[in-house]
Order: sequence, then C-alpha cells, then structure tokens
Amino acid sequence: MAMLCAVVLSNGARAQSIRLPWSGYAHDSQHDAVASVSSQPLNRILWHVPVDLNPQYNGGELQIHYGSPLVTRFNTVIAPVKTGATGGFRVEALAAATGRTNWMRNTDYVLPPHNWTPCFSPVLTPKNRLYFPGGGGLVYYCDTPDTTNVSPFIGQIVFYGLANYLANTNAYLHGIYISTPITSDRYGNIFFGFQVTGTTPLNLKSGIARIDYNGTGAWIAASATVTNATVSRVAVNCAPALSNDHRKLYVAVNTNYTSFNGFLVALDSRTLAPLASVRLKDVKIPAKDALLDGDGTASPTVGPDGDVYFGVLENLYGSNNNRGWLLHFNGTLVQTKLPGAFGWDDTASIVPASIVSSYHGSSSYLLMTKYNNYAGNRGDGVNKIAILDPQNGMTDPISGATVMKEVLTIAGPTPDPSFTNAHPNAVREWCINTAAVDASTKSVLANNEDGNLYRWDLTSNTFSETNVLTTGIGQAYTPTIVGVDGTVYVINNASLFAVGH
Repeated sequence: MAMLCAVVLSNGARAQSIRLPWSGYAHDSQHDAVASVSSQPLNRILWHVPVDLNPQYNGGELQIHYGSPLVTRFNTVIAPVKTGATGGFRVEALAAATGRTNWMRNTDYVLPPHNWTPCFSPVLTPKNRLYFPGGGGLVYYCDTPDTTNVSPFIGQIVFYGLANYLANTNAYLHGIYISTPITSDRYGNIFFGFQVTGTTPLNLKSGIARIDYNGTGAWIAASATVTNATVSRVAVNCAPALSNDHRKLYVAVNTNYTSFNGFLVALDSRTLAPLASVRLKDVKIPAKDALLDGDGTASPTVGPDGDVYFGVLENLYGSNNNRGWLLHFNGTLVQTKLPGAFGWDDTASIVPASIVSSYHGSSSYLLMTKYNNYAGNRGDGVNKIAILDPQNGMTDPISGATVMKEVLTIAGPTPDPSFTNAHPNAVREWCINTAAVDASTKSVLANNEDGNLYRWDLTSNTFSETNVLTTGIGQAYTPTIVGVDGTVYVINNASLFAVGH
C-alpha cells in the first residue's frame, strides 16, 4: 500500500486523493475529521468490543470521555481501553475484518485530577509508529502496530529524559499526568499537554511537551506561554493542533479545571517558543472571559485557509442555553472572526463546500458542528447537528448575537421522554465531540444518545441510513471515525462498534 498524503489545491483546500489512516483525535493534526475513503453502507454491525471493562454509571449516564480509536494504513484498529472502575488502561490492536485481538498492552497511565473521566488517547505517526500515554509523563511506543505477535516490542521515552525518570520513578509517577490526547506532526514529532501536582526533582510545571522522532524531549510551562500570572495549565482533553504547514502548534491554556480565564496560544512547533495568544471571550458578553471547562473535550480545528476554531462555554453560565460558542480566529490569532452559535464539548469538522449542493456562497469550505439546544438549560430540547458558513453571518434567534450562517441543520429523530411534558419537540442529544465527514458520499456520520448511528445526506438533508447500536444512553461525547476500508467506527455505551456492509 502506498504512503498516504493530502494534496493542497490552489484555493487552500486539502483534497483527500489518497487513503490516509485515521491517525489521531479527529483524524489528523488539523482535526478536520474528513475521511480519506468512501464509507461503507451502514448495513450491519460487523463486530463490537468493550472499551470500558468496568463502566461507572451515574444516574444512568456515563460521565467519561473515551479516547478515539485509530486505524493504521494497513487496516489495524487501535482501541484505547479502560480496564478498572476509576483507572487502569491498555491499548488493543484489533483485526479490522473480525475485531479479533492481535495484541494488547497494559499501561501504567494515571488520570489527572478530574470530574468527568478524561480521555486516554494514543496517536499514529506518518511512519506508523504508535504512541500511547504512560504514567509520570512517560510515553510508550510500538513500531509494529500491525503485527499479530502477541508480545510486540514496546519502547518508552519521556520528555524530561528517561534517565531522570528512572532515577526518581515514584516521584514522577505520582506527580505528572498526561492530560490531553497526543498529536503527531508530519515528521513524527509528538505533542501533548501534561499536568504537575506537587513538586518533582526537576521542578517541572504543568505545560506542553514535545518529543521529536529521535526521542529528544522539550517542554514549556503553560504559565510561560502567555503574559498572565493566573494561567497555570493546559486545558484538560484539549488535543493540540498544528497549522497546515506544521510550523505552529495551537493549544488552550487556563487557570484551573473550570476556569473563567483562558487563552488559545500558538507556539513554534520546533522550539515551543510562544508566537501568539488570544484571550478567549464570551461572544454575547465580551467583557467577560469564556469558560474552559475540564468536563469537555473541545480542541482546535485548523481550516484549509489556516483559520483556527475553538469551542468554549459561555459566561454567564447558561446565558446561551449552555451551548457555548465556536470562537474563530485567523492563523496568527491577531484577528477575531465570526463565531459559531455552539461550542460546548465540540471540535468542528471541515466540510468541502463542493459537497453541499444547496450552498451557493463564497466560502471554499464549511463547518460541521453539534447544535444541541439543551432542554432544562433554557433550551427547547430540539437538538440538531449543523453545517455552518464560517465567512457569512446571521442573527442567532436564541442569543441575538451575530454568528455563522446556518447552511443546513437537522434535528435528531428520537423524542426524549425526559422533557416531552415541558418541551414536546425535545429529542435525544447528539453525543459527539467530533463527527466524520465523507466527501465521497456527500454525508456526515454521527452517533446519537438514542443509540443509533446516522448518515446525514447533505444533498437531501435527510438521515439516509441508520444503524441501531444500543438502546441508548446518556454519555459524555465520543468521536466517529472511518477506517481505510470504509468501515465506520463509533463508541456507544462503553463499546466500540464496527459498522459496514
């Protein structure tokens, strides 16, 4: 199978002409979530496996963020798995055709302090090296993720030096926590956020780490990325994103788990030197800072033109029906652009404008986002997903703010009995943090809290296909991905489902 690449068109759009592995959170280092192959019809569940061996239900809901599965270019599925009630993790390499386990490896990864359980998220590099988190800031790697050898070689590296880690292992294991998904650039360098509690022999501070393809590590404290004394850490679950030329690294930093004081920062991806930052503000009340909540997984998306999108919660809390905002900046973060009306726990997906036949505007690409309007939080419960125009505005009927124009929206089809008395049109929520865009079939693939996987046909604006996964459950938001053979993978009720023909 050939090495995989993306072609950049003259208008800046990325044409997916060759099959790409689903290598990390939201597909790639720009988090565009665009599948490189046509997805299979959603005819049947091919197989399913648990990704949580001891799920903890709270009032019938799962308050956990499951890490994104990955698919190698040779069609091996990498599944991050939680093994215990409050911790314990491993990676499993599965045969895509059958779900058979080729190999698995436990890790000593320990979660950072949290409320909802954060994600345990590995990454694949362009050279097909698999990285996954360990304890104390350690990262494990496997250069043969497609092997059927039940005990492949697993190496280990750490950004502050393996010798330092081995000399004081206990001190680091109980004081340093990888707190975001790992992101790889096109050269095989990796990036992630980490949190430090207490003191360490090297006097490490919470920040952003970089490990190059040769194993050399570097880091910068979150407090050093901005000139603001209150910033102390990287936002939990915020997967770093890279600019299209891979020279800038974008990540959010804040004060604490539920901070009203946060920034989106741009760093030099080679040196981690700060390049720019922008204070994240509420759209409706711009005098107030937006809320970066550790119970979410919103991560930056980089558009084909270099613009950067990042989801936040509103402040005052609930003033936008807890929908938050999709903030929008140019690539240097010096210009604030048109926001989206929804941003809570969501990473926007890129939609080529050419696949939406009803669109006749000037934008070369559109955005797909979640568009819930939560009942019980001042909303009417008509929970939707949406295609938005990032360059053209409208007046939002809920907040009155000027926001990205709605190109298409569609509500979930399943009534929510919890709210039908007060809100007769209420439907089940879209439990996604990133949805897969299939340009070949001009559709979006997303799962819902009703337990179904849907194909949203962007030509007819209908759900053209549905597959029933479970009876449905309230859960923290999860990703949908497409493998290199077109199989669709989705997590629902603590299991990973493979769906195809």
